[in-house]
Amino acid sequence: MLQAAKGFRMRRSKLYRYASDAVDHGRQYAFRDRRNRKRTFRALWQVRINAAARAAGMTYSRFIEGLKSAQVALDRKILADLAATDSATFGELVKVARAALDAKKAARA
Repeated sequence: MLQAAKGFRMRRSKLYRYASDAVDHGRQYAFRDRRNRKRTFRALWQVRINAAARAAGMTYSRFIEGLKSAQVALDRKILADLAATDSATFGELVKVARAALDAKKAARA
């Protein structure tokens, strides 16, 4: 336990009782935050995709719906990267999503 508490400050690194508590708390926070990191990154990707989609004249939800209709299998991480770095490719994806939504609308009517 003291080896795991190496680098902690004051008695948390030297006395077993305090080191044990500090390491236990640290491991709980690490477990929780590994899950929170996934949540916060997904939210960040959604914001980036939404901003790029709105700049192209489409909302996030309609864009994702269009991509699913067109069976484009890109995840949000890749879409957010394309939105931030390669606007031409993202514009093509917007066109694909629009075409799929139009086809879906025509099939429904």
